[in-house]
Amino acid sequence: MTSSSATIGLLEHWEPGIDRQIADLEERLIEVRRYLHAHPEPSKEERETSKYLAVQLSDAGLDAQLCRDGLGVIAEVTLGKVADDAPLIAIRADIDALRIPDTKTTSYASQNEGLCHACGHDAHATMVLGAALCAQACSQVADEKPGFRLRFLFQPAEETSDGARWLVEQGAVEGVDSILGIHVDPERALGTVGIRYGTMTANCDEVEIIVEGKGGHSARPHHTLDPIAAAAQVISTLYEFLPRSVDSRSPSVFSVGKIVGGSLPNVIPERVEIRGSLRTLDAVTRETLKTRIEEIVHGVKELSRTSMHLRFSTPIDAVENDPRVTAALEEASRRVLGDDGVQSIAQPSMGGEDFSGYLTRVPGALLRLGCAPPGFTAPFLHAPDFDIDERAITIGTRILLRAALILSDDRKTPSSVGNFTI
Repeated sequence: MTSSSATIGLLEHWEPGIDRQIADLEERLIEVRRYLHAHPEPSKEERETSKYLAVQLSDAGLDAQLCRDGLGVIAEVTLGKVADDAPLIAIRADIDALRIPDTKTTSYASQNEGLCHACGHDAHATMVLGAALCAQACSQVADEKPGFRLRFLFQPAEETSDGARWLVEQGAVEGVDSILGIHVDPERALGTVGIRYGTMTANCDEVEIIVEGKGGHSARPHHTLDPIAAAAQVISTLYEFLPRSVDSRSPSVFSVGKIVGGSLPNVIPERVEIRGSLRTLDAVTRETLKTRIEEIVHGVKELSRTSMHLRFSTPIDAVENDPRVTAALEEASRRVLGDDGVQSIAQPSMGGEDFSGYLTRVPGALLRLGCAPPGFTAPFLHAPDFDIDERAITIGTRILLRAALILSDDRKTPSSVGNFTI
């Protein structure tokens, strides 16, 4: 993105003050992140987390609004002198934890049994809180400086793919010109970021297959309609034929993560539950594979003479990073980390991100932020010993605020593809 003279003016006005405020906040932000890490709450239950964040915001003088059912928080800040048509830039964090145990022995390890911030959402919430606290502090001494407007979204239920939709329903992106997101990446070293133009993450569909048969004695399978045999056959057939149903140059993956059926080794059960996920990068492949799953399930049902019920649920669309917003994140990252710290992401992730739920309403982009201590291999996301190098927190906050500054003055600039090839 080529900065306009107005953008350079905004950055010159605000960068020094932002960096001073963030430096002053660093110790507090680490304390916040450790508190959140020690008190994780799962998707759809983040009420105490939401209250805690709302208090932090309110104590700093922001008007923090709890969202429906006490799940999530929204706050706004206006800095300096803004025009009536000044763009509103949203910055989003997710706040939910995972239902897995925390195996770390740190002082801030999870105090809630069976729950862990193993995807970095505690860090995301802290970075966006830091951006809000910094913006609020700067607004108190803004005087007649050229200004900008920010909205901060603390979103629940990302892991269940509900939260973005909930906040959109509650008007979270009404009036918003663009939205920024960030995700820690333990496969990147501290002091680096990953930038990708275009498709960032995959379409995701949960797949549920309920197999119902006729139970009986395991020594007399001819008296039964064995749902375990049928389940094994349908899984094997899906694994074998789905990859051969679409162009191999279009990435896709189907995986089964849960099989439940039976209770005794000598009893053929009545019912088996299969849960899996389908991940694709383009709409044609997505629909082709969903149709193929329907055909395979129907075929095995007829072959096995069992009853099979197929359901697709919790669909997440791919995150499609907007070129202009991505370019703002790229430029902001270069200003914070230098050219060597900004890396191109060559391939989209097959993971899902409900940040895409905002992108049907407003252009936006997601950034990957390195959080691994330099020279060390960090635990992967969703690992029970996941942790971050906490110096990443202020880096992420500085990048988000700079990107918001750039977008605040650059919305009329033609889209750029930055320094990377899509």
